[in-house]
Amino acid sequence: MGSTPDPVLSPYSGKRVSMGIAPALFVSHGAPTFAVDPGRLGPRLSAIRPRLEAVKALLVVSPHWRTEQLTFMTALAPQTLHDFSGFPEPLYELQHPAPGHPEFSMEIADDFAQSGWHVQLDSRRGLDHGAWVPLRYLDPKAEIPTFQVSLPHGLDPARALRLGRELAPWRRQGVAIIGSGSLTHNLYELRWKDSDEDSYAWEFTRWVREAVLNRDLDRLVRYRELAPHARRAHPTEEHFLPLLIAAGASCEDESVEVLEGGMTYGVLSMESYGWGLHHPLCRERPMVGETDEERAPA
Repeated sequence: MGSTPDPVLSPYSGKRVSMGIAPALFVSHGAPTFAVDPGRLGPRLSAIRPRLEAVKALLVVSPHWRTEQLTFMTALAPQTLHDFSGFPEPLYELQHPAPGHPEFSMEIADDFAQSGWHVQLDSRRGLDHGAWVPLRYLDPKAEIPTFQVSLPHGLDPARALRLGRELAPWRRQGVAIIGSGSLTHNLYELRWKDSDEDSYAWEFTRWVREAVLNRDLDRLVRYRELAPHARRAHPTEEHFLPLLIAAGASCEDESVEVLEGGMTYGVLSMESYGWGLHHPLCRERPMVGETDEERAPA
């Protein structure tokens, strides 16, 4: 058994909190059928569940909630949104009745507003499938308070990384940061019945994995010009940006775990990543945004 972590002074509440730190995750949520077909990734997400027992809230950023301004969900009991069509009827009956956490949401929104972001609150928004589908494995009993933060239109990779960095200190408050997207996302090439996997999707996945393991965040930001088949893997960027948010929320000195998920529908890579899962130790670092040059409004 390890020793009790030394307490540190919280920069937000003035209260003394544990040095323990909540995880940061990037999860490929795949098609809505992932909710009932766990494949290879589902068991790997389920294995993370014990690491989430001590967290106070889950903050999820999903590409399925796009807004003009950075928006924070403040619903006390977020509804389960079935924001898809054409899938088997049982999917529309699934519910994830996790409570919300408006207090954390409003505190974080206020922090972002003070640092120059244009923010809004939304008390009616529910959990979209980019959030609740992977949470069926991470929090199957829907016990952990959960809220979403929107993905603003016009967010580019550099600002997505910056957004994650500004969320990072909240991990010390017990808020797990979850970027939910897809490591590859070309819906034009889906193979619903063909099990053959396209080599370009694997080449792109291997490139991203290497950059993540080497913590080469600059290369990840410039993936569109450097990664093989980047524009084919992501005709649009919204499903890749949550990876940059999760990576930005990670610490330089913590290990990252590859959560292999294989390839679904021929071209949808389910590969995911977790920071702070087994050795949640992060040295103290200045809050990103302490200087005017580092602050970037959305």
